Amino acid sequence: MENFLDALRTQRWDDHRYYHHSRINQSLHFVSAMSFLFSYLMIFKDPAISALAGWLVAMTTRQTGHFFFEPKDYDVVNKATHEYKEEIKVGYNLRRKVVLLTIWALSPLVLFYSPRFFGLFSPAANKTEFVRHVAIIWLGLGIGGVLFRTVQLFVIKDVQTGLVWATKILTDPFHDIKIYHKAPLALLRGELIDPEIGLHHWDEDDAEELPRTS
Repeated sequence: MENFLDALRTQRWDDHRYYHHSRINQSLHFVSAMSFLFSYLMIFKDPAISALAGWLVAMTTRQTGHFFFEPKDYDVVNKATHEYKEEIKVGYNLRRKVVLLTIWALSPLVLFYSPRFFGLFSPAANKTEFVRHVAIIWLGLGIGGVLFRTVQLFVIKDVQTGLVWATKILTDPFHDIKIYHKAPLALLRGELIDPEIGLHHWDEDDAEELPRTS
């Protein structure tokens, strides 16, 4: 368990220091995290609403930060190129995200060719039912995306790396709120780049940086 928690802290630290320099990105992650918490609560009451909030709000704000606001030039702080960071990314790097988001955007088209979605649904009687059917497909895509990458990491890395990454993804909303809740205020002060990136690990009392994982 100790090794598992160490690996989780390391994955979180690498994700933060490599991919969250921008205060805009951090602020959008804070909004995304709050939206994901809403989705987590709603999944037990209304899975369709949960999926709509998760994809249309939480994922949109989260990936907008990564694609449009996060610097992609040479990372002086970590002494790494953008290409290097993409290569060692444990989870979904930008290329993998493009594939996932393309599937997400095109998935509603399936219902035009198969309104029953291979027997899962009754044909939608109105627009509301159609949207709810799309939402359920998106819910399955989200769960499937996490499971697919987890199993893939089992194969290309090891079982612990996959389980650690899945744990990180599922707990990211809680962690993002913890570390990025001050980002909107910093952004309002005109701070576009987090000056503390790469200086220390926020979970360690002695502020000692954890080593990078490959």
